[in-house]
Amino acid sequence: MSRRVNKLVVSAALMSGVLLLGAGMSACSKGESAEKLLADARQYQQKGDNKAALIQLKNALEKSPDLAEARFQLASLYNDLGEPLAAEKEIRRAIALKYDAGKTMPVLARTLLMQGEFQKVLDETANATSEAVLVMRGDAYLGLGADKAAQAEEAFQAALKLRPDSGDALVGLARVASLRKDLDGAIRFGEEAVSKDPQNPAVWSFKGDLLRFQDKPAEALAAYQQVVKLKPEHRSAHLEIAYLLVADGKYDAAQASLDTARKLTPNNFIVLYTQALLDYSRGKYTAAQENLLKVLRVAPNHMPTLLLAGAVELNTGSVKQAEQYLRKYLESNPDNVYARKMLAGALLKSGQAPDALSVLGPALKTEQQDASLLALAGETYMQARDFDKATSYFSKATVLEPQKALLRTSLGLSKLAQGDKTGAVAEMERAAALDSSSLEAGLALLRTELGLEHFDKALQIATELEKKHGDRPVVHNTKGGIYLAKKDLPKARASFEKALSLDKIYLPAMINLAQIDLQDRKFDQARQRFDPLLQKDPKNVEAMTALANIAVLENKPEVATNWLIKAATENPDALAPALQLAVHYMRGNEAAKAVTLLRKYQVAHAASPELLDVLGQAQLATKDQAGALESFSKLASVMPKSAVPLYRIGVAHQLGKNEAAAVDSLKKAVALDADYLPAYQGLIGIAVAKRDYEQALTLARQVQKQQPKQPPGYLFEGDIYEAQQKPAQAQAAYEKALALSQGAPNIFLKIHNALRAQGKEKDAAQRLAQWRKDKPDDFAVALLEAEGNIRDKNYKLAATQLEALQKKKVDDVIVLNNLAWVYQQMKDPRALSVAEQAYKLQSSHPSVVDTLGWLLIEQGNTTRGIELLRKAIAGVPDERAAGELRYHLAYGLHKSGDKAGARKELEKLLASGAQFPQLEEARSLLKQL
Repeated sequence: MSRRVNKLVVSAALMSGVLLLGAGMSACSKGESAEKLLADARQYQQKGDNKAALIQLKNALEKSPDLAEARFQLASLYNDLGEPLAAEKEIRRAIALKYDAGKTMPVLARTLLMQGEFQKVLDETANATSEAVLVMRGDAYLGLGADKAAQAEEAFQAALKLRPDSGDALVGLARVASLRKDLDGAIRFGEEAVSKDPQNPAVWSFKGDLLRFQDKPAEALAAYQQVVKLKPEHRSAHLEIAYLLVADGKYDAAQASLDTARKLTPNNFIVLYTQALLDYSRGKYTAAQENLLKVLRVAPNHMPTLLLAGAVELNTGSVKQAEQYLRKYLESNPDNVYARKMLAGALLKSGQAPDALSVLGPALKTEQQDASLLALAGETYMQARDFDKATSYFSKATVLEPQKALLRTSLGLSKLAQGDKTGAVAEMERAAALDSSSLEAGLALLRTELGLEHFDKALQIATELEKKHGDRPVVHNTKGGIYLAKKDLPKARASFEKALSLDKIYLPAMINLAQIDLQDRKFDQARQRFDPLLQKDPKNVEAMTALANIAVLENKPEVATNWLIKAATENPDALAPALQLAVHYMRGNEAAKAVTLLRKYQVAHAASPELLDVLGQAQLATKDQAGALESFSKLASVMPKSAVPLYRIGVAHQLGKNEAAAVDSLKKAVALDADYLPAYQGLIGIAVAKRDYEQALTLARQVQKQQPKQPPGYLFEGDIYEAQQKPAQAQAAYEKALALSQGAPNIFLKIHNALRAQGKEKDAAQRLAQWRKDKPDDFAVALLEAEGNIRDKNYKLAATQLEALQKKKVDDVIVLNNLAWVYQQMKDPRALSVAEQAYKLQSSHPSVVDTLGWLLIEQGNTTRGIELLRKAIAGVPDERAAGELRYHLAYGLHKSGDKAGARKELEKLLASGAQFPQLEEARSLLKQL
């Protein structure tokens, strides 16, 4: 019998579990004596069937409650099952029944030891004379701290005098040596224990622990396997084996060991934690989340669970939740550099580079700085856009590990951000050369060349990677991405299909193939891509989300809703699917449903930043300003160092017409994070609305000073001048923004409009023609060119251009809407069918609804036309912004014979002061009426 608990590492045996007991054996035991049941229990234990033994012992005690032997056996069994509280209850009853003290004392000492009641062990065993109890006294002394090492050593030596070959005592001395940082001594005593007491599972367990500490996983695994061989029901050994197999990537074997441990103690939370670790390692993040939540319900301060929960949430995109778990972990373990790195990574994902630097600060001040820490500091400065410091940290990292390809890759990326494209590619080529077998280095170089639009070079790298890593689906998937960029869809499809042939459930390739299918409007084929994944994992959130997105593109909102509901229902403990469903409800103008849904999840996720953020936005959409402010205020308390909650509060106040409070909150957001652009945008918008253009320009120039090499500050300045109808000044600001953006199409569009506003139509046309020549695939600018031809009433050319764009993007609503209008001007009968197609895709967009309604009016279908026009107007709250739509409605009423309704609509429209192209036609029609 194992008589001690290994303390070198946290042992699963220290944790209690709950056995789920069946009642099947009870019925067949009614006619048997208590003594017979006790004998049966011993036989079951010898066979390793502890569950059956437990049932028989309970049946025996039901017949004879004062049977001391049964109480003793039951206590011993509970200890073996990791149930120390139940064990203590039974052994104390055995003691009360005057059972042999020589037998009860070791069992009592063990159960107290397992509970961490170290002083109680010493108090209750003060008169101990047996080797087993003396060993446990030594364990108890060690449990009280390093300052009790001398007393522990004395107890272990006393045990050895009684039994020189005591493996438990020798392991105790090894632990004392380990505590004194005498690794050689620990190894020596450990080997002596194995040599003298080879049938004792505890000595092999300690040997496995020591070998893990020495980073010898294969030898540690062999030691733990010896434990299981000697004692098949040794749960903690099965768990240690599972840990090692997980680390080695042997997941199926790890699951087998874990299943064995689960059979021994079904609901033990260490088993649940280990299962979560395995699920996390396999990328099954939802399953891992479910088990971790179960652990945290019973052990909210279990540190390994908090650390793993942080990693899981980080991988599922719940960055704020990850941040909470990791901060709580670091409160108890401030010196854990790994946790600091992970928290910094979480903060980087949520755009909180200053906070990430604060988290990394203590680690960066120590003398023991490893290359990965320096590299993370480099990444943090990259996000803070301090590329010089980023390059400096990456350079330091490469000094520590000059042959590490990944660090060279990061250094290359920082140089790329500095604008040093040549240096960037050189570093990445060096990274690939340093480790020609490194898939990561090769992919990084490939993606850099792809980003620089060096497609041929990227393909060369992909071909080389195929030779070395042809069995990895990511290689073929990335190669497919290159072909997509080259618009070679057949080859892209072939590469993605190759990736899937290597891994039938490789999600990135599924998504890419589905995207190609959707471009060809093969909706059924796109859906079928995800069947293999759902067959293997029916609860897979990513697959169900992809199917919902396909349904949205098909304009089947009910189907999309059903898929998202299923994803949330099948994963009730996971927050991410519920958030996706809530956002879907909001996009479908069903914000009230989103609020109801999130309220249910708020019970279990009261402090979730993601939930509070989406809930607040849903409440704003339902005009519940008070509720939104409450949610955003809670968000601010959860994220005290983030500008986002303050910005949200400012928006809520602004919508509630509380300008002073809005300005106050937005200013606080800027003070907290001087780089947070939405807050500046909100303040500038308020200033412009008040016509306080000087204040608006002051804010824009603050942004320019804060981010001198970025376009937003100059974009803000251009927009402010545009609001003042100063197109020349606006153009000058936009030109600066365009230069900094390295040719962003949206900024070019602003320049084009500014030129036209100055009456420089020729210059605008020349700039547009040159842009189209330099960037023939620029969709947005091509659409602008078509709209210019519509404006010039060059309908035939506009139709040709729009038709070409529609072939590139079959379901682009703007293209279809414009094309329908052009066809109508050309008296082309296709106008109505194209308008219907656009309406099917976006039945709530006022402009799309207006186009279809107007076409129906002009074609004589006034009943449906008027109905659609009223729907379009309802979608534009500001009646002055709906001038053209209201004119269309008035004309439709007139054409339907409702002259009174037409007159009333026109009078209301003209009284509003709205400006629209048909203003004179409206006045003329009113005179006729």
